[in-house]
This record gives sequence, C-alpha cells and structure tokens, in this order.
Amino acid sequence: MPLKFNVLGVAVSSVQIPDVIAHVAAWVRERKNCHYVAVTGMHGITEAQHDDRFKHILNSADLVVPDGMPLVWLGRLRGFPLRRRVYGPELMMTFCQETASKGYRHFFYGGTSGLPERLSENLRRQIPELQIAGTFSPPFGRVTPEEDEATVAMINAASPDVVWVGLSEIKQDTWMYEHCGKLNVPVLVGIGAAFDFLAGTKRQAPEWMRENGLEWLFRLLQEPRRLWRRYLVYGSEFLVLVFLEQLGIKKFE
Repeated sequence: MPLKFNVLGVAVSSVQIPDVIAHVAAWVRERKNCHYVAVTGMHGITEAQHDDRFKHILNSADLVVPDGMPLVWLGRLRGFPLRRRVYGPELMMTFCQETASKGYRHFFYGGTSGLPERLSENLRRQIPELQIAGTFSPPFGRVTPEEDEATVAMINAASPDVVWVGLSEIKQDTWMYEHCGKLNVPVLVGIGAAFDFLAGTKRQAPEWMRENGLEWLFRLLQEPRRLWRRYLVYGSEFLVLVFLEQLGIKKFE
C-alpha cells in the first residue's frame, strides 16, 4: 500500500491517478474482500474535525486520495512527490477507458432520478465496449432497512466489479463504510459530483482552474447558495487548523 501523510488526523494516501487505477485493478483481479476508496479534499477533511465517526470512516478506507490542490500542496510540503490532484471525474473516466478491454462490470449508484442512466449513456457513447452492470438512484431521505436490503440484493445480483458511488461527501463515504461488508463487490469508489460532470448536467471548471486550486471559486460562482458554507466557512477553518498544525501549536490524531 502507498505511504500516507497526516492532515488534521486523516491519513491521506500519497497517490496519483495511475496508482489508484493499479490498486483498483489489483483488487478486482483478487476478488478477496470489498475495498473502498474515499476521494476527498479540504471539505471532507474539515468535516472530519466535527465528526469523530466520519474521521474513523475516512481512516478505515483502503485509500483516501487527494482530490484537492490544498492536499497536494501539503503532501509536497511533507516530502511526497505529488504532481497533481486525483480529480474524481478524471479518475473515473480514465479507469473506464483503460480497463474497458478487460470486461470490468460497472455499477453507478447515486445521483438524482435519471442521472445514473444519463451517465451510463454518455459513457457508452464514448467507450462503446464499456460494460454497465446496473444503475440506481437511491430515494431522497431516510431509507428503511427493507429498502436497504433490497438495494444490496440488487447490486449483488448485478455482480459488478466496481461500484461508483455518487452522493454527497459524508453520505457516500458513510454508505461505502456501512455496505462494504454486505456487498459481494471488490471495489467501491466514492466520486461525488463526477456523476453530474460526466453526465453533462453540470459544467466543470476549466482545467487551468482545477489544476491551480481555483475550482472552488468556479463552483461557488455556479452554486453560491448551496456551496457558500463549504468553501467560505469550512475552507477558512481548514486553513486556520492547518496553520496551527504546521506550527506545532495543535496536534490532530
């Protein structure tokens, strides 16, 4: 497994997209256990400061990959040769393209009604040989135990190799943590808004903004009412806490 560096008590994996693809492919080949990959950034790390259980969920993941330039910069500061962020949509698209010839079966779980189907159609147009095992958009709100059991049975019956989970930050990582032991699936990957971006329902930030730590500004301008707290409040908190950690004034475990 790759080396990790600590960011506010969360162990972040020192990996790039090719490394993640190699690990996921190895887990699919082995088919021994269920593994899950948390694709997180500044927001997820800050959320973990308010919720010990969520911090445990992140630290229980097989990989916590740095989807955010602040984590890349911190990794470099601590001696890890990270060139780029592990951008969720790019990770998903690259994995699908590079492994399509291997016949991996993909399941898309998450998003609003109709979104995973639209995502599936878009990916099939771009990668005709891609095998889609199934899609499912979970109901909004609380899910009953019976509904959850039915969902688990449906996914297991589809026999996917990778389940891509497109929910909000905390929900998707919590869902993977709670379901990894129930699913007969080698790998779960939480990729958040990648469903919307790759389905074409939301615009991605220009590449120059994504690669220079400015995606937050683009997304904030796109959805200010939904994202202002994430970027302005949690972003400021993250910077203060990292500053205190770097100076040794406060320790995070």
